[in-house]
Amino acid sequence: MKKLIQTLKNIWSIEELRSKILFTLMLIVIYRIGTHVVLPGINPTELKTGQNSNGILGLIDAFSGGAFNQASIFALGIMPYISASIFMQLMTVLVPRFQKMQKEGDSGRKKINQYTRYLTVGVTALQASAYVTYLKGMTSQGGMLAGFPTGYFWLSSVVILTAGTLFVMWMGERITDKGLGNGISLIIMIGIVSSLPSSFLQELATKSSRSGQILVFIIEIAILIGIILGTILLIQGVRKVPVNYAKQIVGNRQFGGARQFLPLKVNSAGVMPIIFAQAIMFLPTLVTLGKQSQGAQTLSRMFTDHQNFVYMIIYSIVVIGFTFLYTALIFNPKQIADNLKQNNGFIPGVKPGQPTADYIGSVMDKITFPGAVLLAVIGILPGIAQRMGVTQAFSTFFGGTSLLIMVGVILDTLQQIETQLLMRQYDGLMKSGRIQGRQTTSAVQY
Repeated sequence: MKKLIQTLKNIWSIEELRSKILFTLMLIVIYRIGTHVVLPGINPTELKTGQNSNGILGLIDAFSGGAFNQASIFALGIMPYISASIFMQLMTVLVPRFQKMQKEGDSGRKKINQYTRYLTVGVTALQASAYVTYLKGMTSQGGMLAGFPTGYFWLSSVVILTAGTLFVMWMGERITDKGLGNGISLIIMIGIVSSLPSSFLQELATKSSRSGQILVFIIEIAILIGIILGTILLIQGVRKVPVNYAKQIVGNRQFGGARQFLPLKVNSAGVMPIIFAQAIMFLPTLVTLGKQSQGAQTLSRMFTDHQNFVYMIIYSIVVIGFTFLYTALIFNPKQIADNLKQNNGFIPGVKPGQPTADYIGSVMDKITFPGAVLLAVIGILPGIAQRMGVTQAFSTFFGGTSLLIMVGVILDTLQQIETQLLMRQYDGLMKSGRIQGRQTTSAVQY
């Protein structure tokens, strides 16, 4: 405890680090206030009748910190920007023009970022139109409109929602530039964590109302801590491939000759396979939407009930498949082999060039499978927790997207603080070892 207090004092004594923390907290507070500002023309007292926490809508609401179900000006949150970023990231892999642009360095990345912003405006406008239609559907049932003309309500809501998403995107970029951590990831994490206190208290109240259930609650917390530790291992797990660099003598100085390691991440795809899998699992519900037949209703329940064993099996298969697919898209063994060859590096016992690319690819395939299986297990843990008696709200923190994003973002932020401390000759946050962040090839971090 004494060392922790001293470390906090060291953090606060660094003026640059202190200003970054305060700037980040200020923008986070602004974001949280904005999530409670309701769209003009909405009756806030009738909002609860329109809440929806299932499928992809529940995922959007979790990422936006509850703003989606509150009809807030930040209802769409940062999701349109994430969608645009993922699309542009795939374009840099599939389209030669964007591949060339990405290799241009800072100028190329600035162009890609600018295209991403333009695409965000279009995606947000489309999603805002769909969201207004969603609100109008709830309006006929819950009376949310406060008397605005329909056309004016639609136009004003689309403009406000688009401006709200762009403002959230701007805050995320400002946090990345002048604050602490990755701004976009931090905003998503804050939205997810915002529901943790209420979920925790709800679970505690549920267990306290029954005799002998407090022990069960303590066991749940212990299991949750164990799951978090396992998630940390999955996120930070790497396979170190030894790399040697040839010696070069320039004048009287010798360069190279050192032995280093090429870290290949066990889970290089991050949280994206789970997000894609959740979207895919929601498609059958869209097909059966509005159909009253028994078969359609059974199919809809099967693909929305996280406790269903059939859902868990299909979901796991989809996650594993998307993990291999997304890893193949973002990981290029040929490019890594070419970079090693250009820098006079080689893997011991492996010829440079294509044999090196084949070797790196085979190693990546071997470590991707256990990583994909563990990712699928994390994805179905909320459903298992519900079957074990955990409330639905609290079970979301036992795995899935919420847990992966929270753990990953916290590790990244702690790594930046650790770096700032070590640069100024202070002890780090940990007594032994270093905190490792997520060093990925992805342009977007979650």
